[in-house]
Amino acid sequence: MAATRSTADLSLATLVVLLAGVLLWLAYGVVRGDIAIVAANAATAVLVGLTPSLKKKNG
Repeated sequence: MAATRSTADLSLATLVVLLAGVLLWLAYGVVRGDIAIVAANAATAVLVGLTPSLKKKNG
């Protein structure tokens, strides 16, 4: 698969499911008090959360 750098290749449904999974892991990290799990998933949630806006902006 060639890299196209196009956001058109990203499915909104896939991003929603990914974000839901990341948020569940984030909650798990908070419950356990594990800063590594919290930090990694918080950063991922921010990046995945920004992706739909980039998709909308860049089509």
